[in-house]
Amino acid sequence: MQDMMLLDRRTKDLVKEYVPTGDVLDSIVCFFSIFADPTRVRMLSALAISEMCVTDLSRVLEINQTTVSHQLRLLKNLGIVKSERSGKIIFYSLVNDTVNDVMLKGVEFLGC
Repeated sequence: MQDMMLLDRRTKDLVKEYVPTGDVLDSIVCFFSIFADPTRVRMLSALAISEMCVTDLSRVLEINQTTVSHQLRLLKNLGIVKSERSGKIIFYSLVNDTVNDVMLKGVEFLGC
């Protein structure tokens, strides 16, 4: 009797098809892990307002410049931010609005 499922076959098949596995699951987990670090969330929020260089991000957010550089390198490698050189200065910005939209949905969900 314990082997009996209460779900109908259609629902069971939908769940099996919809629930991510393999590379898709790994990619989703990796994407959402960017929000697990307060420094990254602050930096992403700032970059949602304006493109910035490492020095400006470091000063406005009061974060060590080495930490900012490290986090930007990680975010760039993940395809979340992009960089553009202007002379000796490199400006960073969000690749698109998706990351900011996800953060805003989180704020909405939390009722903040």
